[in-house]
Amino acid sequence: MCSIFGYCGSKSDFETIRKALRRTHSRGPDDSRIVRTDGGWLGFNRLSIMGLTEGGMQPFVFRNPGTVPYSDMQETEEGFAAPADSDIILVCNGEIYGFRPRKEELIQKGYRFISDSDCEILPALYREHGTDMFRMLDAEFALVLYDRKAGSWIAARDPIGIRPLYYGICEDGTYVFASEPKNLTGLVKEIRPFPPGHYFKDGAFVQYRDMSDVQACSYDDPETVDRKIHDLLIEGVKKRLDSDTPVGFLLSGGLDSSLVCGIAASLSDKPLETWAIGMDIDAIDLKYARTVADYIHSNHHEVIITRQDVIEALETVVEVLGTYDITTIRASIGMYLVCKAIHEQSDIRVIMTGEISDEIFGYKYTDFAPSAEAFQKEAEKRIREIHMYDVLRADRCISANSLEARVPFGDLDFVEYCMSIDPEKKLNRYGKGKYLLRHAFEKDALIPESILWREKAAFSDAVGHSLKDDLAEYADQTYTDETYIEGIRRYDHARPFTKESLLYRDLFEKYYPGQSRMVDDFWMPNRNWEGCDVTDPSARVLANYGDSGK
Repeated sequence: MCSIFGYCGSKSDFETIRKALRRTHSRGPDDSRIVRTDGGWLGFNRLSIMGLTEGGMQPFVFRNPGTVPYSDMQETEEGFAAPADSDIILVCNGEIYGFRPRKEELIQKGYRFISDSDCEILPALYREHGTDMFRMLDAEFALVLYDRKAGSWIAARDPIGIRPLYYGICEDGTYVFASEPKNLTGLVKEIRPFPPGHYFKDGAFVQYRDMSDVQACSYDDPETVDRKIHDLLIEGVKKRLDSDTPVGFLLSGGLDSSLVCGIAASLSDKPLETWAIGMDIDAIDLKYARTVADYIHSNHHEVIITRQDVIEALETVVEVLGTYDITTIRASIGMYLVCKAIHEQSDIRVIMTGEISDEIFGYKYTDFAPSAEAFQKEAEKRIREIHMYDVLRADRCISANSLEARVPFGDLDFVEYCMSIDPEKKLNRYGKGKYLLRHAFEKDALIPESILWREKAAFSDAVGHSLKDDLAEYADQTYTDETYIEGIRRYDHARPFTKESLLYRDLFEKYYPGQSRMVDDFWMPNRNWEGCDVTDPSARVLANYGDSGK
């Protein structure tokens, strides 16, 4: 991960910009740099992943036909001053897949580059294509760009929102963009998430791609569906193995992370580094993760946590996340703590994860979908909102520990095709959720058959049923019935409805006062469906949970 910051106006000062950028130092601990333009400021905290030399340091200052080395720029008390003849200054937190062929094409056109950074091609691409370049990118990215010739500020975010970006407007009308809400606190009145699949230019947001909008339903035969799911996911993993620094893998023992690990192991010429976490008394997934690790011959690491670890991490996790959502916080504690161990105990810089499969192929609760149309609408809603929930969780837990997340299930080609599959085929008519995904990999034997067909358990439950119970008990100890009633009355938007949710909201307000609308509402099953009218987001409360917790 890296951290980016863009202040699109001149009515500020260097110290204010420096302090705002410093708040996300963990996203980019390797170096920090601010460039002053005639229209504002661009800042960057670097986590070196691709193009590890000085030439890969951002902001990229472009002067046709190439990047200006910082040795050619003047450093002042207010950061580096962009040369008067530079025309594009850009910061990007991202991974641009397939950048090498594009780079060669640009070199053939006369452009010059000074590093192996994938993001260095972006100023040249913008010069060639303008804002049309965003729909051309196969990437996870968030960027801010200043077009000096046009005097235009541009910001953009990938179509799923895997890389974070937030914005706000100062009292004088100046737009400010940053990787996390904490960069913007005190600078703007209202902090909002930048909408995925959009770009901003001179005060207007334009949607360039909507992953939830299925243009045409695919009625491929079962064999074709199998082949495309299989091949596209393998390609998604393969792309994300490209790194100039070591790659590690979160392995819960569930279907999604196990598939990612199984595919990666088949593509790698050395053992993977896999990591699992569990409670000390009732961890469900540790045994399953160990089964997968033994099968793929990975170097496997286990992190064991206690009730005290969970309680002590809670406030830090809420601050890191910038959310009050119940299921996101529960699931984040284990993820944050395992990533903390990875950071402290290894040289790994990149982490592969299994997020975004549920949104496409279904949760436990989508077994109750009353029709294929209802299933599809729910999948579309989840993909539109995922940047506020599971993707946010993965980004913050990983980046807070100076690591970078890569999400193969979020590969744009994979998501686009799988969202287009006839939803009649995705309904659970097989007695097993995510049947299409499981069946697509049945012949490969990349992971044990028992794992391929294992029932899903929610991540927080899989870390240990006691994790959720410990949090609920802690909340009960924090509030009396009277203080709970008084507490929920303080909130109009996304009003807490349990002592646990009030605890999370109060912690959120401590760090992000008045910013609850950064999240639309609590993540919950579709309570309009029969069997889903529940008061807790955990799948444990559903009638079909069955063997998921065993």
